[in-house]
Amino acid sequence: MPRPVIGISTYQDQARWGVWEMPAVLLPAGYPRLVRAAGGLAVLLPPDDARDAARDTVAALDGLVIAGGADVEPARYGAVADPRTGLPARERDAWELALIRAAIDRQIPLLGICRGMQLLNVALGGTLHQHLDDHTGGLGVFGSHPVIPVPGTAYADAVPETTVVPAYHHQAVDRLGGGLVASAHAPDGTVEALELPGHGGLVLGVQWHPEMGQDTRVMAALVGAARERAALSPRTPVAGARPDLFSVKLPPAL
Repeated sequence: MPRPVIGISTYQDQARWGVWEMPAVLLPAGYPRLVRAAGGLAVLLPPDDARDAARDTVAALDGLVIAGGADVEPARYGAVADPRTGLPARERDAWELALIRAAIDRQIPLLGICRGMQLLNVALGGTLHQHLDDHTGGLGVFGSHPVIPVPGTAYADAVPETTVVPAYHHQAVDRLGGGLVASAHAPDGTVEALELPGHGGLVLGVQWHPEMGQDTRVMAALVGAARERAALSPRTPVAGARPDLFSVKLPPAL
């Protein structure tokens, strides 16, 4: 069976490489590396503001990862920005919220990582703490701390024991969104994982950065759910796609 196709949302920012400096689509290499290690095929999903772009994109996927990144704009959950909250990334907020809603509507397995977990909570009506201390290792340095699973949850099924995880965040879940349950905590009580039980596919968020560690189990849970869904319900072709473009016979290699 082909590897399940896992889409990963991306940054869109100014970048420099070689002799070039220009707007670029960016993603730390750990994300696609983790997808591959868990048995998936990674594709990158830059922001797209076209009508129905999120719906059509999700229809072409077996699973979705919402990656970490900038703070979610507080207006998205009805709050005034704290002075310590970062500048908004409105285009990315809009794109990833649309992807999350489309994935839930289509029962596409979904994993939110750090910002992605926070955005999942906001998408379902939850709120965020805008600032926490001691959840990084310093500016630009990942910290680590234990994460304690809640028995009986999908997260605990994947990772049943307390583990030490790589973390870098200063915001966290406050009020849980509709239908979500906390499935892991840090020793200080911070919600470290949440999920949507009773949904047709896995919907899971983790506050830490599994792509910065060696433990593949969280991503393997997503890839496994994506593989099961693909077996039961094949992906829907994107509207307007040309099937004939994919049946062209190439000449033999010289």
